[in-house]
Amino acid sequence: MATQHHSLALPTPAVSAACPMANPGYGKRSAPGQRPRARNDFALLPTRERHVAGFVDHLPEGAAMSVKQLAKQLPLFGQQAISTALNALSVAGHLRRVRCPVGSGDETRWAFRTFWSRTARDNEWWNTYLATETASQTAAPTPDTAPPPPWVPDEEPPLAQPDPPSPAGQAPEPTAVPHQRTPPQAPAAEPTQPTGLSPAYLALARLGRDDHRLALSADDCTTLEPLATQWLDRGVTIDYLTNALKAGLPAQVDSPVGLIRRRLIDKLPPHLPATTTTPAAPTPTHRILVECTDCGRPGPPQALPDGLCRPCHQAHTTSGDTPLDPTEITAVKAHMANLRDLLKPV
Repeated sequence: MATQHHSLALPTPAVSAACPMANPGYGKRSAPGQRPRARNDFALLPTRERHVAGFVDHLPEGAAMSVKQLAKQLPLFGQQAISTALNALSVAGHLRRVRCPVGSGDETRWAFRTFWSRTARDNEWWNTYLATETASQTAAPTPDTAPPPPWVPDEEPPLAQPDPPSPAGQAPEPTAVPHQRTPPQAPAAEPTQPTGLSPAYLALARLGRDDHRLALSADDCTTLEPLATQWLDRGVTIDYLTNALKAGLPAQVDSPVGLIRRRLIDKLPPHLPATTTTPAAPTPTHRILVECTDCGRPGPPQALPDGLCRPCHQAHTTSGDTPLDPTEITAVKAHMANLRDLLKPV
């Protein structure tokens, strides 16, 4: 059972006005739902840990939380002592060191933060809270960066007020005609193509305009339209179709419809497999990784109970003062006595 240490309490050092702050996005972050400050805060902690906890609790948001910076501001303890105290505070449920990605795309970088809670929390609470932080970062809306509209409509002119009646015998003064804005002229409408004609029919009809040797009649275009449609159904463009029909013409074409029919049949392009679009890579989820308070090894919150990785957790919870087994002590004494007997002169 933890014991209180009221008699050995050290005064909480005052936070300097020039407290070093971390870069934006880094440093101390206070967890939500903490109880108000009280005199018995951290009373169950040992003296050194209670002293460090009281100092960290009064640091502002975004303050630097590295061991080196804390040791500079707490001259009673060195960096090793501060590191050990932070490990104990992590096990006690007061802090978690995390790294989380900020930015997007190629500009993503890791931000290192220390979440602090005056109220001690268990592992389940920390895991739930850090999962909530992950979800809030993933669902963070993208700021609206849409450009403003290219124009802003003028304000509507005020309603005209009726002129006061003029005195009898005086002609009314001429009313000034307000300047009228000229409405913007709509661009001339482009000529529309005849309705009901397929792209294949129009491509055949234009051949005669491009080269008089390939002039076709309306009946010819209707007859050849199914053959030309097969080309377009196989994914070729209108330009590809017309270029294939016009390439390498003889000096004189006696039957344009016969020549084009022959080329539409003989040069029909092969079927190509449908191009499968590669599915877009899923957007990576911004995960918060907890860092081991002692060695800095990252991992998911569930893998670092008490904020420590498995090796550091075992080293922290295993005491080095475990007494030896009495049988081992007896065996060692007997072995040493035997060695002394062998060293005695005969």
